[in-house]
Amino acid sequence: MGFVSQISEVIPQLIDAGRQVVERGLVLASGGNLSARLTDDAFVVTASGTWLDRLTVADFSIVTAAGEVIGGADRPSVEWKLHHHTYAVRPDVAAVVHLHPQHALLVDMLGERIRCTTLDHAFYLGRVARVPFRPAGSEEIATLAADAVADGTNAVVLAHHGCSALGDTVSMALRRAMNLEEAATMTYRLLLAGDKDTDFPQEYRDRIISI
Repeated sequence: MGFVSQISEVIPQLIDAGRQVVERGLVLASGGNLSARLTDDAFVVTASGTWLDRLTVADFSIVTAAGEVIGGADRPSVEWKLHHHTYAVRPDVAAVVHLHPQHALLVDMLGERIRCTTLDHAFYLGRVARVPFRPAGSEEIATLAADAVADGTNAVVLAHHGCSALGDTVSMALRRAMNLEEAATMTYRLLLAGDKDTDFPQEYRDRIISI
């Protein structure tokens, strides 16, 4: 089966997602990268050096499960392994949004966990994983991030770097990325107010996650 019809569907979604995340200040310049699974054996990812609010069809690479570039731009994002390893451990995931959101990183640098305090945070995120800093594009960071979400977690903070949000569609991955930064912003404001305990009620969290 060819990629043409699938690419024609997902690339416009990724282009729109790139525009939205830059508009919302979740990434700057040529930071961040986006991907979508095409088949069990291939995914499309933004190319190296691309600006997410200026994406065109030519700004994407097609990469196989074996890590081979088979179409599109010759040089995929340096972070292609981050997406590749995540898809390998999460067959339910169809899109990955990797960004550099300020508050998510700030809360992590303060040694605090991001609290999912609202109904939307609890529903769309549930919990947020975290991995220590490792060099961008390395096998090590790709493996750590994949391991962190292998249990079904859909958002992970990469210390001193950024975050990845996962979804069964591009729209859902984007929605989770936005909720992650909102949850981090609210956590930071609670910390400024001296609050380290407020969280979503546990008895309702369990019921929401089980829906």
